[in-house]
Amino acid sequence: MKKTVLTLLTACTGSFLLGAFISAPDDPKKPLTADMADVAARLFGLEFSPAERDSMLDNLNDFRTDYDALRKIDLPNEVSPALYFNPLPAGFKLATGPSSFKASVAAKVTLPTNRDELAFYTVAQLGELIRTRQISSVELTQFFLNRLKTYNPKLLCVITLTEELALQQAKQADAEIKAGKYRGPLHGIPYGAKDLLAKKGYKTTWGSVPYKDQTINSDATVIQKLETAGAVLCAKTSVGELAWGDVWFGGMTRNPWKPETGSSGSSAGTASAVSAGLLPFGIGTETLGSIVSPSTICGTTGLRPTFGRVSRHGAMALSWSMDKIGPITRSVEDCALVFNAIYGPDGNDLTVMAAPFRYAPMASLKGMRIGYVKKAFDSNYPTKANDSLTLQTLRKLGAELVPFDLPTGVPANRISFVLGVEAAASFDELTRSGRDDQMVRQIKNAWPNEFRSSRFVPAVEYVQANRARTKLINEMNKQLKDAKIDVYVSPTYAGGNLTLTNLTGNPCVVLPNGFNKQNTPSSITFMGQLFEEGKVLAVAKAYQDATEWHKKHPNLK
Repeated sequence: MKKTVLTLLTACTGSFLLGAFISAPDDPKKPLTADMADVAARLFGLEFSPAERDSMLDNLNDFRTDYDALRKIDLPNEVSPALYFNPLPAGFKLATGPSSFKASVAAKVTLPTNRDELAFYTVAQLGELIRTRQISSVELTQFFLNRLKTYNPKLLCVITLTEELALQQAKQADAEIKAGKYRGPLHGIPYGAKDLLAKKGYKTTWGSVPYKDQTINSDATVIQKLETAGAVLCAKTSVGELAWGDVWFGGMTRNPWKPETGSSGSSAGTASAVSAGLLPFGIGTETLGSIVSPSTICGTTGLRPTFGRVSRHGAMALSWSMDKIGPITRSVEDCALVFNAIYGPDGNDLTVMAAPFRYAPMASLKGMRIGYVKKAFDSNYPTKANDSLTLQTLRKLGAELVPFDLPTGVPANRISFVLGVEAAASFDELTRSGRDDQMVRQIKNAWPNEFRSSRFVPAVEYVQANRARTKLINEMNKQLKDAKIDVYVSPTYAGGNLTLTNLTGNPCVVLPNGFNKQNTPSSITFMGQLFEEGKVLAVAKAYQDATEWHKKHPNLK
């Protein structure tokens, strides 16, 4: 055997999640002993008497037989567990009724004399140019394809250029618009999709060496919905290997503001490309910071929707209870425009709930109660000065800032191992086959080690963590209700908000609010109640409209 793992540890847990088959290479079916059970129990912080350990042995050996049978069942990545995470707190009433979307009044947009300026136009501005036929989708698509080709060798933000498809879709968009069939503000707009979203006819590599030649013969629901809206897919953007970090099999995706550094991850390529003006918008995913972090580093605006808002059908599964899909753009309203096209049930991802999305820009924040995580803002952290200015701006806009405390009854960082456990199950075969040795990053703080280590989490503790998660969700809801707020603002990293809300499933908008000592962007995070993306976007837009940070762009040479 290439690898040996303690079968006894697997059996002692009785957990399919701990199915690492570790036994003596010369006799993989050697019966378990009471001494083995003693070692395993101590690993989990438990102690059983000799008689209790002896009594377990028949069950433990039966469990191992079950694991052997289970491993003969074909369970590809797209097969989800029969257990679905539900982020709704007790007594929570999901909004009903129709959706409504009101974009800002379109300002007059003209084609710039210097076409290079188009690189940093918003989706809304480019959409108006196409709608008024000042530029064709083919011209715009070719413009962004050329930028991708020019700067990708420096930034490593693209895994696969979908040029043939893009030009075909652009031609179709122009023909439809000419015929009077205008699909809306995304019609004819180029974009990129993180390369863990499937597109028929192209590789879907997940950024990982073992899967770099993989093709999936279907289209992810998000891509289908964007095609329905008339958007033009130009690139499969780079993803940190199996959705961790900014390193993939082609190298490290770069931050356009400081190309000698990485763009963070795992939506590394999407944020880098949008920041550099290589694409007007892109699709990212987040499990524990993968939209928020690269958006922060690259100075883009990102929306992490509520868990259960956007279908993950056709997306690589990392954590069935934490994965979320959302847009990365130049502005808050661009996020709203893209989200309006991709949210809602599709019948394939059974976690997606039918809830209305209601968005309209706010004329003023005067009198609006906005929470702020006081303990976090009061702490010492690198971007404290920028975040303090954000609070000042909100006050100047008329908002009433209300001190808000995150729930403390359940330490979020102590239950976040549920991600590792689900990821280990998602890539069970990769670990057992030994192909995880092919992955680029092999350090302790990387997936191969995380997958292996997570197999030693007992099934009981995994379930207990999710029970504690239920308490966390209910406590979070109570905190918001008691404070009488729909939206609150938090430092992006300080205070624990990022981990906590990825576990509870609450939505957030992250947007630039200045620069740090390294002259790279900093960000602030606006948070909201479950399924209230519209309110969070509206408040975040009011703040963004009062600043200029989103209009700053890196100078690529």
